Amino acid sequence: MKVVILAGGMQSTLNDEREGIPKPMVDIGGKPLLWHIMKYFSAYGLNEFIICGGYRVDMIKEYFMDYYIYASDITVDLQTNKIEVHKKETENWQVTVVDTGMISSTGKRVSLIQKYINEDNFIVTYGDCLSNININEMQEVHIKNGKIATMAMTKPSGRNRLLPIDEEGLLHYNHPDKVLNEMSWVNADCFIFNNQIFDYLEGNYELEQQLLIKLSEKQQLTSYQHRGYWTAIETKRDLVAAESLWNSGMAPWMKN
Repeated sequence: MKVVILAGGMQSTLNDEREGIPKPMVDIGGKPLLWHIMKYFSAYGLNEFIICGGYRVDMIKEYFMDYYIYASDITVDLQTNKIEVHKKETENWQVTVVDTGMISSTGKRVSLIQKYINEDNFIVTYGDCLSNININEMQEVHIKNGKIATMAMTKPSGRNRLLPIDEEGLLHYNHPDKVLNEMSWVNADCFIFNNQIFDYLEGNYELEQQLLIKLSEKQQLTSYQHRGYWTAIETKRDLVAAESLWNSGMAPWMKN
């Protein structure tokens, strides 16, 4: 199963010294955010990636073209221009980088990579999200339900506290056990699509605002409920938190 990564957003503003680069190329522990995402999927045996680029797609292409050198120690003879690679570290990945435009919608980006999809199902995720979603379980749910799309959903988290409200609407601030959050779920920005999805991507659809609504109306959208770690790297605070987890060796998305 191929993994499609949406990496075509505008430039990152997460770190002042990294202005002018796509957000998926922002470093976490010396590796681009994009690498962390790919490494996680690779741990599940998914090694074929299609990256939907846009802003500075050239930077993403250059990273993978020179990946062998970036990941290894090298000696350069400046007189002969000869390069000797020492570590020779690499990944068992096949990476296709596609320029899907600067201002394309998310749905448009997916539609533009149709010619690279030759299997019944494929994964679509965002290039700024980290998680420990159980990909095997999500695939099982997708196959079992037989719908065109399966969306990973996660519990609300972050800076906003869920308030404990009972059935009558009364607030029980000191009794968190009364919080009615079992039905509260948010989009975890990870999907499994059957290739029938391309029949729904005519035009410039946004995945969340238009496509998912249409699929839901046709009862072709099911969910995989993820109760573990998930975060979107949207602010500098998010980036610092992710980097702290990685540097401490406690990153939930780190798999051996």
